[in-house]
Order: sequence, then structure tokens, then C-alpha cells
Amino acid sequence: MKILLVDDTHTMRMLMTAILEDFGHNVICCENGEEAVENYLREHPDLILMDVVMPVMDGYQAAIKIRAIDNDWVPIIFLSTRADPRDVAAGIEAGGDDYLIKPVDETVLKAKLIAMQRIATMRHKLIGLSKDLEKANSVLQRQAEVDGLTGLANRRLLDRHLGMEIARCTRTLSPLSVIMADLDHFKTYNDHYGHLAGDACLKKVADALKSAISRSNDLACRYGGEEFCIVLPDTDKAGVVHVAEQLRLTIEKLGIPHITNGGCVSMSLGTSTTVPDKNCTAEQLIEGADQALYQAKLAGRNRVFSSASPCGA
Repeated sequence: MKILLVDDTHTMRMLMTAILEDFGHNVICCENGEEAVENYLREHPDLILMDVVMPVMDGYQAAIKIRAIDNDWVPIIFLSTRADPRDVAAGIEAGGDDYLIKPVDETVLKAKLIAMQRIATMRHKLIGLSKDLEKANSVLQRQAEVDGLTGLANRRLLDRHLGMEIARCTRTLSPLSVIMADLDHFKTYNDHYGHLAGDACLKKVADALKSAISRSNDLACRYGGEEFCIVLPDTDKAGVVHVAEQLRLTIEKLGIPHITNGGCVSMSLGTSTTVPDKNCTAEQLIEGADQALYQAKLAGRNRVFSSASPCGA
């Protein structure tokens, strides 16, 4: 184990270090409670052996600080010449886990260290399991928020992200824009080329959208079927129309054959922009962009339309 030994007496530190190293442990020494707290945070020991009566900060105060500043639990064994039961009780109340009377019997000390070694081993296993669990939960969280076919965000992540951006832009009085986009005549594409080809087409379109959306707080989402939603914070009306037009051209330039749509796959897009206020909702922003998308389709498809501010300013 890595053991933090805290004692203000040089002779005691040398004696205890020799005993502990003879038992096969790695020892870090310091001479008061203040140094103990600093070394604990820096060294992350498996066990603390600490004198009670020391200058600057005594062992009880150091134990209280260590327990207060860190959620991790490391055993603390107090070493003291005080044998009164009230001193033992005070040590436990301060956060100690055991109390040994000086001079410490080597046989008793070795037995205590064996017990602490078992605890340290179990603690390291639990820490490892906890990290593995956190990693697994992180993977599951990502999977739960990603569309399985396209790799884009799904509706769940869209709702969470859009809600956060509405709140942020409300605070900063910044514009927030949304694009709703739909592949033109995609049903006939599936009917003509088959659903496997339709899936491949959606993947290519999604990859193109991901490549075109580069800022860290922008988000491209598969809204459903062949429909996509793009969230663009800090983007005004002129900016979102420009981005939407670039997306339209990007999809057109993919050159995916679609003979029932005039030759190749195309996309219609609708945008909405607002400086949100506390009454603005994600539904209003999406509905505004969806209405503009509807107008783009009515006007002949493969084009961009924008709506009036759906909420806020």
C-alpha cells in the first residue's frame, strides 16, 4: 500500500517508516496535520497513519478536513500515547477508523495493516468497477441519443439541446435558428430503388449534413423518416438562410440518382429565427421552420424558404 505517515517526531517517523517498509509498503512522511491534508490530496494514499498531538494542525483537525474535502474514503488510523477511552471516541468521531496506542506493538500493527490491505484492494476494485460503469453509462447515453441508421442526433437529443440553447440565447439575447429539411419525393425513391437503397441514401445525406455543420454547439438531427432538423445557435436570419442554401447545394451535388425527382436527390428546407424570450418553446421554433418547409415544397421543392419569427423578438 501507499501509506501516509504523519508524526511530528523525527525518531518516530524513522522507526515507523522502517517497520512499514519492512512489511513491503511505500511510505510518505509529513510532520503535521496541515502537511497531511496537502499530501493526501497530492498522493492519494491507501492508508493514513496519523499522530494526534502535533503542531500547526492536530490529527483530529486534519481528519475532519480530509473527510470534508474529498468524497473518496481512505482509512485513517490514529497513533497516540493517549489511552483514555474518551480520546479513542474523539478520534472515531473526527473521522478515524481505528486507534492504536504508542508504542505500537509490531504484531498488532502488522495485523491491522493486513486488514487495511484487504480494504485497499477492495476499494481499488470498486473504483475500477465504478469507472467501468461510468464508461458503460456514457456509451449507453450516447447510443440513446443517436439515430441508429444515420449516426445523427435523434429526437431525444434534439429536445434536450434545443431547450438548453433557448435558455442560453434568452440569457444572452442572441439569435437562435432552426432548419427543417426534407428529401424531395423520397417515397417514390424507395418505391423505385428499394428500401436498402433508401437507407444508403439517407446515410450519405446524413454524412453530408455532419460535414457541413462544423461549430461545436450546432446540431444536426434526424427528425423522422427522410426529415432532418438543424439547430444553429448565435445565427441570425441571413446566416441561417445562407447555411440552408449551402446544405441544399451540398445534397444536390452528391448526385444521387433519383429519376422520379428530375434526375437526382434534392432537398427542400425551411428556416425560422428568433431571439428567444422566456415564453419561447422548442415546438414554436420547429413549427415555424416546418411551415417554411411546407412553403418551399408548395413552390416547387429543392429550395429554401424562411418564416417570420415564431416567438420572442
